[in-house]
Amino acid sequence: MNRLAVIIAGLSVAVGMRAFAQEREDPGMNEMRPPRREQLAQDTTPLTQAQTTQVKAILSKYDPNALTADQAQAIHEAFRQVGLRAGPAMAETIRAAGFDLDKLRQLAPPPDRQRGEGENRRPRQVGDGPPERPDTGRSEQSRQGHGQYSLDQAVSDRAQLHTIAFSGLAFITGDFGASTFMPPGKVCDYFGFQYMRDIDAAAKGHNPMFLNRVAGNVLHILNDSQRKLFEDLATEQAGQFEQLALKRMPLIKAFHRELEAKAPGLNREAVTRYVGDFFAFDAELSYRRAEVFGKVAASLTPEQKVYLGKMKFGDFNTWPALDERDKLKRPAPGTSRFFNVAYMTYASEFFSWYAGTVEADVYFCPERHGTYFGGFYMKDMPAMGKRDYDISTSVTGDSGENFLKLLTDEQRASITSIIERQRKAMAEIIDTRRAVSVELRKSLAGGMVDRAKVLALGRRYGELDGEVSWMYATAFAKVNRTLTAEQRAAMLKLRNLDGYRSAPAYLYSQPMTEAPNLPDTDFLFGVK
Repeated sequence: MNRLAVIIAGLSVAVGMRAFAQEREDPGMNEMRPPRREQLAQDTTPLTQAQTTQVKAILSKYDPNALTADQAQAIHEAFRQVGLRAGPAMAETIRAAGFDLDKLRQLAPPPDRQRGEGENRRPRQVGDGPPERPDTGRSEQSRQGHGQYSLDQAVSDRAQLHTIAFSGLAFITGDFGASTFMPPGKVCDYFGFQYMRDIDAAAKGHNPMFLNRVAGNVLHILNDSQRKLFEDLATEQAGQFEQLALKRMPLIKAFHRELEAKAPGLNREAVTRYVGDFFAFDAELSYRRAEVFGKVAASLTPEQKVYLGKMKFGDFNTWPALDERDKLKRPAPGTSRFFNVAYMTYASEFFSWYAGTVEADVYFCPERHGTYFGGFYMKDMPAMGKRDYDISTSVTGDSGENFLKLLTDEQRASITSIIERQRKAMAEIIDTRRAVSVELRKSLAGGMVDRAKVLALGRRYGELDGEVSWMYATAFAKVNRTLTAEQRAAMLKLRNLDGYRSAPAYLYSQPMTEAPNLPDTDFLFGVK
């Protein structure tokens, strides 16, 4: 088999492994309704200081003088997700922040009032994204069937707990090699692809065919000079893409060292600082990607725009059945193995960015953070090498919940306590992602992106990811030190990967024949 064939065969596996399911919140939960005047007078319970802070934090993301219906609905949904109830104190806090309650109710009326005005579908939710580009927006089926996918859902206690528990199961039952496995799409992910997949009306977002089809259409409609921009960027970044994967490995090595240690020793500040460093590198790659995407968008012809406009964001069924992988070029000698992976990624993410919104860019699934524990391997290894395989959307929640049931009350508390401990960091993660996404989108509009700002925000994003990952690693290690033989046997059964053996390490989803020579990890331990 020649080198190109090997690359393309590997590509069908590597890029396909971006098909990761997001754990869903219970779709049966009632939708948040805007507080009516009579309701505000019924609940006289004062807000706590923490609740007041939550209200202000939610409202701080919006301009009261330029509020849209989607934003008003998002505000009410955010209040519901954190358990804030309507009442005089709530109303006063909202007014003090400069918001008009009557305007909020008018923009996002209760569902029964909407139907009375001739609206037959449910009110739009934050997960649906703003209705700014109807020609490239979500289909009606997508809006109605996939509204549960939202940032509020991603950081909800339920989604976070089950995802963290799933990672704990994977980490305790896995090994270093499995922990290094991660899809390429989980880095440089400010371009809306994750959201487009999760809301797909055809429910094909978690199938390898999804990426191949959207990328195939983009590559089909672009001309040679436009594709050349992607090719040049892939040549530039393929090796850097590989370096980014390698930068994660000392951290993963340290986490496994903590798991096996008889006493805790992992240093929080050192971990936070180290993750900040390679997230800044991730931001650098994202900045360059946005630059090139902006150039391609600016060069689109009217005919190309019409073609892309017919491809609905989040509706696989509207995309012609094209797959351009047979036209992939042999990379130049010495070019990284990730040339074609990067090239296909650019094609797919260009469409999700061009056709999407900033809300789609900011969105992430619950498993986006703390990606160092082998959850991706445990979940997706059965899909490796399969062209048409739908990864279950329930495996994370079911396995995470069952893992928690195997623990004693004390062991379980080590995991469940993380939810409250990470709450502040998760809120800042959303704000940071939004700031990065807004800055990068300037390129799509023909503006200049502030590189220094993007890198600084990327570093802060990494520090937050490092902080929550330290929480996970130390909690998993604490549980591991107290497990009985019976618990370990039950966890291995729950892992459900009999017959699978991980490679010594993975560069994203590509197996390595041997683990790389990594530096000593003492710098991540002890008192600094």
